[in-house]
Amino acid sequence: MGSQTQFNNSHPSLPLIDFTTENLNPGSDSWVSTCQVVRTALGDHGGFLALYDEVDSEVYDSVYSAMEQLFDLPIETKRKSTTEKPIFSYSGQLSRIPLYESVGIVDPLSVDQCRKFTHVMWPQGNDHFCKSVHSYAKQLQGLDHVVKRMLFESYGLENKKLECLLDSTDYVLRSYKYRTPKVGESNLGVAPHSDTAFLTILNQKVEGLGVKLKNGEWFEVGVSSSLYLVMGGDALQVWSNDRIPACEHRVLVNSKIDRYSTGLLSYVNNIMEPQEELVDEENPLCYKPFDHYGYLRFFLSEEALKSTSRIKAYCGI
Repeated sequence: MGSQTQFNNSHPSLPLIDFTTENLNPGSDSWVSTCQVVRTALGDHGGFLALYDEVDSEVYDSVYSAMEQLFDLPIETKRKSTTEKPIFSYSGQLSRIPLYESVGIVDPLSVDQCRKFTHVMWPQGNDHFCKSVHSYAKQLQGLDHVVKRMLFESYGLENKKLECLLDSTDYVLRSYKYRTPKVGESNLGVAPHSDTAFLTILNQKVEGLGVKLKNGEWFEVGVSSSLYLVMGGDALQVWSNDRIPACEHRVLVNSKIDRYSTGLLSYVNNIMEPQEELVDEENPLCYKPFDHYGYLRFFLSEEALKSTSRIKAYCGI
């Protein structure tokens, strides 16, 4: 594991950080330097690109095959994907973003929850889907944990604070399909936005994902089974007291084939506040205590939709 920043004035880019080598141990010089690169990238752009090879090729191919099976189901079947947690259910057939469909699988690290979701979609069973989703989420969780550990260390926060966050984290594996536009249709897959999550780890099978950089330019993310976009969401912006902006991103469908992508999103199931170590005279307190699921319920409310910043409308000071 090491770091590489690929940034210059003529071709602005997201930092690319290598998480593939085995010789980076916590406390080593390379670990410490990479922690700083992670922190700087998140502080500048809200995200970075990660090279990560712990998802083996068989699992990677298998999960995308599974997602194609999922989206090939009838609309009425996909709409059975419901949960009491806000915004994780099936979303699609929306007039403002007609190319877009998405399904969230809650708690994919639990084999039982994967089976439960699979049974709703395929009452006759689908072991391939269940195993693929669970394996993929489990292997991606490793990257989620490393990034969070590096972030906490870079700010000099106690390890018990990290453990508390990890213990109170819920995961959702979100799958996305963007069909190709018909004649006369816009190629906008989804408009610029930030995620509601604490952290999102996103991979795309087909290009189209763009990230808004600090300077306002758009950076187009490449395609690889070992290339992941790591993005801070609205909750990380609260946690960091605005030191880390939520990463703004979009999707444009320029391909001649349907576009699939997957994201592992983390949510906090405890009340969270900006870290006291990140509040000082230069960075005064920006947010009140934050209830992540309360925010998700607020997110699509009339008040939220009218606001220029939903997170600040929800808990900003």
